[in-house]
Amino acid sequence: MHYHKRADRPRIAYHLTEGRGPTVVFLPGYASDMSGSKALAVEAWARTNGRAALRFDYAGCGESDGAFEDQGLADWRDDALAMIDLVGGPVVLVGSSMGGWIMLLAALARSAQVVGMVGIAPAPDFTDWGFNDAQKMALLSDGRIEEHSDYSDQPTVTTRTFWQSGEANRLMHGPIALSGPTRLVQGQRDPDVPWERTVRLAGNIAGDDVQTWLIKDGDHRLSRPQDIAMILRAIEDVSGEVE
Repeated sequence: MHYHKRADRPRIAYHLTEGRGPTVVFLPGYASDMSGSKALAVEAWARTNGRAALRFDYAGCGESDGAFEDQGLADWRDDALAMIDLVGGPVVLVGSSMGGWIMLLAALARSAQVVGMVGIAPAPDFTDWGFNDAQKMALLSDGRIEEHSDYSDQPTVTTRTFWQSGEANRLMHGPIALSGPTRLVQGQRDPDVPWERTVRLAGNIAGDDVQTWLIKDGDHRLSRPQDIAMILRAIEDVSGEVE
């Protein structure tokens, strides 16, 4: 494991697999990290196929420095941009859940470098549609909320800092000016990201080479062997177009 040091932000922990490009960069979901099964599967695929890949933890997550509750969506976007800049060449972004939102923001900011995208249950704008009015009022008045998590034995914490940063970076109000090959993998039994939103996202992305791959019995994790196999096929599909 390596650390990327910066003057103005916490150190980022990362693993880089050397190989031919473009480098596949995995972007974790909210309160997740680079040790998840999908991130490790992408790295294993890269090693087997002689491809370059990078996985990392956002500030305040996993092995990276910083406090989780100090971070906003824009901070994690900037972490992703720092890692893209560290790679220095063309990249394919693979964004899981919230990582799919960061994927879109990073691709807009580095459009010449991001040559393709794979979204896994991507969740752009979830600070809008993922919270009810009472939760939004609690975030504004109390500064944080805690919710039961189906994915951890710890509650999911959302802060006013993160929520406001998300609201300031919403994308689904119109066309998203990205044209590279894009594959969106989405479960239709996802309790967190309605599959119809991913279909809508595909329509909002400006490029023509955009496909939505629906898994009828897929949940939000998409971590079963057959789900991961489809995600890897999507990465192969996009990477093959931009080599």
